[in-house]
Amino acid sequence: MENPTVRSECCISVVTVFVNGRKVECSNADPEETLLQFLRMKLRLCGTKLGCGEGGCGACTVMISSYSHRDKKIRHHAVNACLVPLCAVHGCAVTTVEGIGSTKTRLHPVQERIAKSHGSQCGFCTPGIVMSMYTLLRTTPQPSQAEMEKAFEGNLCRCTGYRPILEGFKNLTKDFCCKGPGAGGQCCMSMKDDDGVEVSTALYDVSKFTPYDPTQEAIFPPELMTAEWNRSRSLLTVKGKRVTWYRPQTLDQLLSLKKDYPKAKIVVGNTEVGVEVKFKNQIYPVLISPSEIDQLHTIQSSETELTIGA
Repeated sequence: MENPTVRSECCISVVTVFVNGRKVECSNADPEETLLQFLRMKLRLCGTKLGCGEGGCGACTVMISSYSHRDKKIRHHAVNACLVPLCAVHGCAVTTVEGIGSTKTRLHPVQERIAKSHGSQCGFCTPGIVMSMYTLLRTTPQPSQAEMEKAFEGNLCRCTGYRPILEGFKNLTKDFCCKGPGAGGQCCMSMKDDDGVEVSTALYDVSKFTPYDPTQEAIFPPELMTAEWNRSRSLLTVKGKRVTWYRPQTLDQLLSLKKDYPKAKIVVGNTEVGVEVKFKNQIYPVLISPSEIDQLHTIQSSETELTIGA
């Protein structure tokens, strides 16, 4: 199954990932293993849950952070760990619910708010909801109410309902009560009806919450930002018992692989292949990830043309 063109180039087979700040090197990674399986079974980080297994419920949500050496920027994304292959997070930082806070150390402001605002009953979906909100704050420290609601589009809650969750997180948005005069010169949170009865009852005391300070978040692993790491990036080749994973670095490598393996599946989000493998028992011997090819992630425009990498 080896590609002669690829074999002549420098290849790496060890998957390196930082999990909650700790460097983990996987010399025996399996292309069929998901990030969720790795977190729960290998690292015993069981806060990340397995729900639907097809990216629909959000119970397995974690934050993936990566550094673009081209743009010199760190990007954070909330992803479904049940679908993301372990091989796909090589060179990335993974943050789980255990990595942002706990009762043994201290709760993160996001965790504190969902707990004190009664936003959790059975708690199964709670870690995923927490991580969706956490990721939003890492990308937008003061989001709008609409941005917060959009961040939860991939998270389902079947027992609590969404109102206490949204109410608990609302004070982290820029649309939260201004604590000043509202309609009729009163605070919008203490309005009364015509009979003098309060129509809004406080769910919590905001003053008792730990303020959110984005400067106190964990830093991105410096090793992944170094020029040495960038120079060491090579074609990633991981071979399992049934599947081989390739992550080319150049467009030429991708075309060469696709020429030799015309039936190979191109995997980016794994929302299609992952579901077919898990629920339809499909086997794809060769998987190719184009996530590191710059030409496929840029948009260039001129007076005469628009080039979209995709």
